[in-house]
Amino acid sequence: MKAAILKKYDKKGSEIRIEEVPVPEIGPNDVLVKIMFAGVNPLDNMIIRGEVKMITPYKLPLIMGNEFSGIVEKTGENVTEFDIGDRVYSRMPLDNIGAFAEFASVDKTALAKIPDYLSFEQAACIPLTALTAFQSFDLMKINKNESIFISGGTGSLGAMAIPIAKHLGLNVFTSGSARNKQRVTDLGVDEFIDYRTQDYSQILHDVDYVLDTIGEKELEKEFKILKHGGTLVSLKGMPNKEFAQRMGLSSIKKILFGMVGRKIDKMAQKKNQKYYFLFVNENGKQLTEISKIFEENKIEPSIDEIYELSDINKALKKVDNGGSKGKTLIKI
Repeated sequence: MKAAILKKYDKKGSEIRIEEVPVPEIGPNDVLVKIMFAGVNPLDNMIIRGEVKMITPYKLPLIMGNEFSGIVEKTGENVTEFDIGDRVYSRMPLDNIGAFAEFASVDKTALAKIPDYLSFEQAACIPLTALTAFQSFDLMKINKNESIFISGGTGSLGAMAIPIAKHLGLNVFTSGSARNKQRVTDLGVDEFIDYRTQDYSQILHDVDYVLDTIGEKELEKEFKILKHGGTLVSLKGMPNKEFAQRMGLSSIKKILFGMVGRKIDKMAQKKNQKYYFLFVNENGKQLTEISKIFEENKIEPSIDEIYELSDINKALKKVDNGGSKGKTLIKI
């Protein structure tokens, strides 16, 4: 089968190669999936640059790709939840990624069935970003009628987080480029802030939750708009000791992350706020819950561009440059 392979880490973004590799074997709890489409995410570029080695030390060469939609080709002897021909999607297990390939072996606990109304293209937009939103809201312990600010909500994460947040009863504020205002307003945003002409830190205050997608340079402003005792979950900030403990990392990594995250923890402590760093995990049960939300609300994922597998490096560069109007996909 054809697969996109990373041979070495490169801080400048090493190009990955398309090579012929064997179709993966499956174990008793695994499902062999014929991949139809794979989503391209900032995480893929972070892996290429070696930025997540402390969290997930991948062994190279590595088949790249973190999420997909596809068809069940074969099942292991212990798999009763899925049948050959089922339409499935997944955020692949952290220790066994490989969605940029014609086939993937996936643990059954990471899979969910695709809602009938969604195409394979639409389905491939969902797993990683929707699970990111779902797990963020779980950490926040949200309640109905509370408020959330999603920074940079006009990208692929916002396309998932906004409708899920609205389904859960939150008032949603977000920022982004004005050209994307109508699209996110249609998703249910209560207030849109044009980052080019407005400063959200001068407009919002006492927000219950913040979902940070930008990182350290925005954290001080995000804590400013967060209420006393509020919760901020960051996808781009620094991991801290709490993250290392939650992920079950080694004692050494708990010490290291405790040191690198100390500055942000102190920032949060000023107003008794909580700070969490999130690195999204695979979770088939949560993805099944997400499927129900999508089915009930007939949410239409936003697709930006679709590339062939042979153009994987072009797709990765596009995502790295930002300014997305939705998910970038690879047609397998």
